[in-house]
Amino acid sequence: MRTVKEVSRIAGVSVRTLHHYDAIGLLKPAKVTDAGYRLYDDAALGRLQNILLFRELRFSLKEIKAILDSPDFDPAAALEQQIRLLELQRQHIGDLIDFARALQKKGAFSMDFKAFDTQEMEQYKAEARARWGGGEAYREFAQKEAAGADFAKSGRELMELLAGFGALRQLPPDAPAVQEKVAGLQAFLTEHYYACTREILCGLGQMYTEDERFRRNIDQAGGEGTAAFVRQAIEAYCAKN
Repeated sequence: MRTVKEVSRIAGVSVRTLHHYDAIGLLKPAKVTDAGYRLYDDAALGRLQNILLFRELRFSLKEIKAILDSPDFDPAAALEQQIRLLELQRQHIGDLIDFARALQKKGAFSMDFKAFDTQEMEQYKAEARARWGGGEAYREFAQKEAAGADFAKSGRELMELLAGFGALRQLPPDAPAVQEKVAGLQAFLTEHYYACTREILCGLGQMYTEDERFRRNIDQAGGEGTAAFVRQAIEAYCAKN
């Protein structure tokens, strides 16, 4: 057993963060002494490693908790996905470094934006979220994938749909035109990926702002603040439905 201070030192995570993880049920200590000291066993440390890997991949704490608590969660399969995502992240960073060096060498603006494309990484992350965050949703996703669904095409169409919210930002999030757009988004997700329930839709709204890459891509497509507006619109929609 290790104390919270020992775990903090070993993992490089602050004591305050560990206390927060305990409070939200993400990482509970194996035992709490009569004096109130938290003690962590090897199983808890293993869960912490999973948490930190998912955090490196920009998963939210809410998503990580849902993934790790899922009855379908398979640590070995999840680790394989984490490795693949880390490889994609490394490749992306390498592409950005090469692009920046090329700009430095040329000393001029370039019209090549391919280095900023994170579509493959985001699609893979979406699959991980669907697989571990909701068993039925992933099964639908996998069935459509096996049937030959063109997720690259639907991914582009989804981004165009999200970008369309940018033109409505002058309206309140609960305006009829905005809410109609949210209903269309939910229908699109259900048709192309998996049954987009109210709970899943609400989670996606949070992800669009909490995940830095999603937020940046949506804002680039629809204008600054579009991702936050989409989240507000989804929250208003979920509150009514």
